[in-house]
Amino acid sequence: MKQLSLIGIGLIGGSLAAGLRTVGQVERVTACARRQETLDTARYLQLIDDGSTDLASAIAGADMVVLAVPMGAYREVFSALKPIWPEHAVVTDAGSSKLSVIEDARAVFGHVPSNFVPGHPVAGTEKSGPAAAIADLFRHRRVILTPQDDTSAAALQAVRAMWESVGAQVHVMSAQHHDEVLALTSHLPHVIAYQLIETLARLDDQREIFSFAAGGLKDLTRIASSNPQMWTDIMMANDTAVLEGLDRYIEDLQALRELLAAGDAERVLAHFERAKNARDQWIHTAEAS
Repeated sequence: MKQLSLIGIGLIGGSLAAGLRTVGQVERVTACARRQETLDTARYLQLIDDGSTDLASAIAGADMVVLAVPMGAYREVFSALKPIWPEHAVVTDAGSSKLSVIEDARAVFGHVPSNFVPGHPVAGTEKSGPAAAIADLFRHRRVILTPQDDTSAAALQAVRAMWESVGAQVHVMSAQHHDEVLALTSHLPHVIAYQLIETLARLDDQREIFSFAAGGLKDLTRIASSNPQMWTDIMMANDTAVLEGLDRYIEDLQALRELLAAGDAERVLAHFERAKNARDQWIHTAEAS
């Protein structure tokens, strides 16, 4: 592509720019950010060629525009884009919830523009900002696209090709299905990690608990170091599906508690064995693919 314009230049936007540059699939990269300091960092890291805090200037001349902003900012960004909507470019996004993004677009435009392809790269780390960018972040990772009935076929293909060029595996599904699946596989794990650390941090002897914590706690709660504001926005955007998943988890956790309270070692063992077998199968399948 000739010009990629990023609205938001953090981990996801920065990694996409770095990945496309690495494989030679983009001639020029521009970005829009709230702070000039962020743009200066991105330029210093050679993630972008130019940037601006002015949205119109940042996307001028783009043939691909990617929205990589916090979930709570989408409606504001769509409103700012409305008078300057790039009709001749393809527009996509990287939001972790898709129904809310689509609803925000409809609220602003009255419809979902045909050149907008809702998307979600299912990749990331607990770090944020342009300095966290990783050129091969999306290699062998899944990207989910949730086009609408009137989404341009050409726009969909352009977005698919962009992600595939940086090594991603692209899947197409409905926004509803996306939100239900990601609530369980991404959003719920963050709830669990945050809450476990928060619970331990409120204990009277928290210093002793953390000083004796082994690798298991560190591994399980790594994602609790993710940006709290970003994940609050994600939870609020996908609250219905997250609550359904959380209710199911609480129900299962209560059932396990009852087994432990009853001293039913045989059923606890069976419970753990099913979990181990399921995880082993998941990892085996993931590594094989």
